Amino acid sequence: MDGGTPAAPLLPPQALLGPSHQPLRGDDPRSIGRYQLTARLGEGGMGTVFLGRSAGERLVAVKVIRPELAADTEFRLRFGREIEAVRRVGGFHTASVVAADPQGDPPWLITEYIPGLPLHEVLRHFGALPSRSLHTLAAGVAEALEGIHACNIVHRDLKPSNIIISGTGPRVIDFGIARALDGTTLTGSDQVIGTRGFLAPEQYIGGPVTFATDVYAFGMVLCHAGGAVPLDDSAVSESVLGLLPAQLADLVVRCLDHDPHRRPTPTQIVEHLSRSRPPAGDWLPLPVRTLIDLHSAPTG
Repeated sequence: MDGGTPAAPLLPPQALLGPSHQPLRGDDPRSIGRYQLTARLGEGGMGTVFLGRSAGERLVAVKVIRPELAADTEFRLRFGREIEAVRRVGGFHTASVVAADPQGDPPWLITEYIPGLPLHEVLRHFGALPSRSLHTLAAGVAEALEGIHACNIVHRDLKPSNIIISGTGPRVIDFGIARALDGTTLTGSDQVIGTRGFLAPEQYIGGPVTFATDVYAFGMVLCHAGGAVPLDDSAVSESVLGLLPAQLADLVVRCLDHDPHRRPTPTQIVEHLSRSRPPAGDWLPLPVRTLIDLHSAPTG
């Protein structure tokens, strides 16, 4: 079925444009490297992400690391190693690294700017995605994981806020960098890196974080995107899975297997989805497309 949770009341796209691009604050840097910073894009555990602009009008996303992490020499070393690993990842459904300085004051990472909205904002404003959009989302994220894993990188924190919905498909961001937090004051010995609701069972018991851990998070992302949000982290019931299209529900069940060895690989997921392509046409509902088109030319 093409159901899910009822869509939220639609608002004029202009009313939704602001939250993703906030003005710079008084103590924010005005430039990093050769890029002028023009707006805030978001803030997280590692630092703040800004919209940057080059002299040639190239737009980039600039992540500036928090001062307490910048003061940790071991963090800087891990951050540098992870940046080099992430540079190797190619593929259409990720954001490429433009420049980085893990030894800078503060350390920073610059990636290409993806005009669009984080998946969690799309779901908050418009509700569950229709089946065509879900299929393209699943295929794009699986292709991204395929490329990330091929470079021996585990994302470790796949969730809706780390997936950008763009006019040309979904893009996965922030892959691999979370590993640099291991052993810092932000992640004590009794804590795990990740986001509750998207953690695999093995993470709760201190098991190894593997490629299969990302596949579990992928399954949970599809649940949320299709309006099939479980009541807790322990299980996804059949009634909840019934909100997803049948071919995706079967896939999600396999991705959420409590045994990591029984979960499909991203390559197997891509092959499965390629056997049931949706008809040609825009992958996004019109209201979402309209909003994303507005984000394609930020005014910051």
